[in-house]
Amino acid sequence: MAMSEKMTYAQAACLALQEAMRADPRVVALGEDLGRGGVFGQYRGLPQEFGPERIIDTPISEANIMGAAVGMALAGLRPVVEMRVIDFALCAMDEIVNQAAKNRYMFGGQGRVPLVARMPIGIWSASAAQHSQSLEAWFTHMPGLVVVTPATPQDNYGLLKASLASGDPVIYMEHKELWGLEGEVTAGKEVPLGQARRLAQGHDLTIVTWSRGVGVTLQALALPALAGIRADVIDLRTLWPWDKDAVYQSVAKTGRLLVVHEAVQASGFGAEIAASAAQETGCRVRRLGAPRIPVGYAQVLENEARLTPEKIAGAVHALLAQLH
Repeated sequence: MAMSEKMTYAQAACLALQEAMRADPRVVALGEDLGRGGVFGQYRGLPQEFGPERIIDTPISEANIMGAAVGMALAGLRPVVEMRVIDFALCAMDEIVNQAAKNRYMFGGQGRVPLVARMPIGIWSASAAQHSQSLEAWFTHMPGLVVVTPATPQDNYGLLKASLASGDPVIYMEHKELWGLEGEVTAGKEVPLGQARRLAQGHDLTIVTWSRGVGVTLQALALPALAGIRADVIDLRTLWPWDKDAVYQSVAKTGRLLVVHEAVQASGFGAEIAASAAQETGCRVRRLGAPRIPVGYAQVLENEARLTPEKIAGAVHALLAQLH
């Protein structure tokens, strides 16, 4: 029987990568600050074990990092690309969108790009507009990319292992404020891509969320304001492919769907989920995301963009109050 161990979200990902690198010499990692264990400690100990040929500390040039990784993948390696935060990945969009995502299709499957691009998302306290973005919808829009958003230490372990084994380019979105989150992690436990996780069951409504939204949603359901309300809570875990069956089955039961995400609500991935579910089941839908504003540096401005239990509670009541 596999034993579980308490560890942080960052340690869980580090363990997954360590196991993959020990098992497969083709797995390498490259990016800025890897030589010192990563900005968040998510590579701690790996430079000492695997050396600079497999844990590659790069210059500050995201386009070059991603371009090199695409070339490595086409040549037979399985690179893990560290973008530090998703905001910096914008400098490498051509390599991601026009090279990594399209290669398998454009060359009839002769080339594969089995890379994992780690792009931490979300608000990073007091880090302002250029370090606090959630851009999941950009990447779910692009054919050829897998998009993953782990919410717990166990999922950060299991989903990273699954991403490394997938054989396609994976946009792997850890949340900047979850690195210190602790939880039980069972080494070797697989978490399949495309399979959601149900966290709570109820008949009043379905709440679909991911990443940091998972913990905030569970906090909201514990508020006195939501006493007596029972919700199905679904953590998608993978945004592409997303688990349509799990969502449709739930909303067929509850008849109401609330999609919760930290990303800007306008054109967010929640709109895709809401529209698809309404089209398939006829359920009532509501979305909760950030206003279409840059994340401010000042705490009072940052709070306007933050997802909170109170905002979720308000959205739940608004959905339940809608007439048939």
